[in-house]
Amino acid sequence: MLKSLLHQSYKAWLQFRPIMATLSNLLFPLKRDIYQQELKRLVHPIRVLYVSSYIPRKCGIATFTKDLTQGINLLNPFSLAQIMVMSDKTSENLSYPGESKFLVRQNEWSDYKKVIDYVNNTDEFELVCVQHEFGIYGKNEGENIVAFIKSIKKPVVTTFHTILPEPNQKQKEIVKKVAKYSKSVIVMLEQGRKILHKTYGVSNKKIVVIPHGVPDFPMFDILEWQKRLKLQGKTVMTSINLISENKGLEYAVESLPEIVKKVPNFVYLVVGQTHPLILSQANGRDYYREKLKKRAQQLGVSKHLMFVNRYVSLDELVSYIGATDIYITPYLDPQQATSGALAYAIGAGKACISTPYIYAKEMLDGDRGMVVPFKDSQAIARAVIDLCTHPRLKQSIEKNAYALGRTMIWANIARQYLTVFNFAIERNERIARKSSEVLLTASRKVLTPLTSSL
Repeated sequence: MLKSLLHQSYKAWLQFRPIMATLSNLLFPLKRDIYQQELKRLVHPIRVLYVSSYIPRKCGIATFTKDLTQGINLLNPFSLAQIMVMSDKTSENLSYPGESKFLVRQNEWSDYKKVIDYVNNTDEFELVCVQHEFGIYGKNEGENIVAFIKSIKKPVVTTFHTILPEPNQKQKEIVKKVAKYSKSVIVMLEQGRKILHKTYGVSNKKIVVIPHGVPDFPMFDILEWQKRLKLQGKTVMTSINLISENKGLEYAVESLPEIVKKVPNFVYLVVGQTHPLILSQANGRDYYREKLKKRAQQLGVSKHLMFVNRYVSLDELVSYIGATDIYITPYLDPQQATSGALAYAIGAGKACISTPYIYAKEMLDGDRGMVVPFKDSQAIARAVIDLCTHPRLKQSIEKNAYALGRTMIWANIARQYLTVFNFAIERNERIARKSSEVLLTASRKVLTPLTSSL
């Protein structure tokens, strides 16, 4: 009797086991997938070549790639990132760090060809990750990158740093081809995904949205950081970037007379050197900075305008952001699709004011900042005064910004990139297997009649 009962129980368990497995898969798929991905990463690290400008070149894409690969290295420690460094005349003689595998002059196709041959004919890399920006791949809107990606026989994942809603014909052609020859493409905004699909015809299945990364900022004690920088007793508005005329800094300068009437201790701190290419074209003359200083002098607000005229390190950048009460990007290009400077300010939980370029509109939506019209110094003044005279409003914006920033720390961004890399590699392997099966089936169809006739 007992033996029969045990036998029936065992049979019931055998029938129920697959149901439990199915329920487990349905109820805990995310957790299971994460464990599987982590285990796979340890057993089989991903070997990636990154194509980009790179530090110490003074370039936003260079800094982005350093931060991204540093985050990925922590999660992929057995195959550290290697870089195909893109250079121009101002950067080809720089001393690049050890992870710089290749140095490619942006207008020299022979340099690209050497990398193509190496990647295709060795097993050192299984994937290539391209950081795309029109200005770093040579003449004709950087058309060399199209032929490069097309020639690579390993899967390619491309990040678009600029997605123009109104491109010229050449720009549109390049973006479409880069997307065509890439397994997946990454954009930093939902709006970028929409533009890439609608304007360039890229399939939504190929597009992944991953935000611009930021350091893991603490909640800053502003007074402590201002004391370190000898800014105590000041209300500090900051812009940090390579300086050029398309940044619109003159409109922030022109807002100062109205602001200091209400906030007498106010200072506008402009951190960063003038873009090296602009300095080179002007034989070293810093015309735009001189223009800003002269305008401040004309308005009688020179003592409220401060400059840090150098390209700052990450540690210095953190210090200046820490000492900031209000961060501003009064940029002039409505098509700008990314801004590392604004991303960092959001990540640090700062109250931000910006003009409505693409990146700012999406990132500051949801009461995470204040948006003002282009070229409108009066609107800037009103926004600054509003923040300075309504502390609860400022605190609410800071809280909302910081909450978004926590999702953007580099560790999270690196994990998302690795997921895309795994998908691209696996899909490439599936396609290769399918092609082999098709060829095998076709060969059987051809061979069968011959065999029969014998």
